[in-house]
Amino acid sequence: QVQLVESGGGLVQAGGSLRLSCAASGIPFIVYTMGWYRQAPGKQRELVATITIANSTNYEDSGKGRFTISRDNTKSTVYLQMSSLKPEDTAVYYCSGSYFNRSYWGKGTLVTVSS
Repeated sequence: QVQLVESGGGLVQAGGSLRLSCAASGIPFIVYTMGWYRQAPGKQRELVATITIANSTNYEDSGKGRFTISRDNTKSTVYLQMSSLKPEDTAVYYCSGSYFNRSYWGKGTLVTVSS
């Protein structure tokens, strides 16, 4: 059974930091491209960042310079370090793993940034 379990969300003041974690099980993590997405209230889900098996990273513009995605293949875990958080970063953050035509999603973790 494939599971992606996010953790680390919560309430933080603007300017603060959070580190999200996503622990994967049931997949050969090392071959999967991992990503973080988010969905704010009333908006569509959008890409935040991705990291490939070669540790190549890609960031959506709003997170560049503030967010860092990383992975630990020994722990089958992907992280999203977020700093200088803004109220507009408030959203449910989802972890995703993809390999060719297969993709899996976690259930999300809520990040709320207060002004």
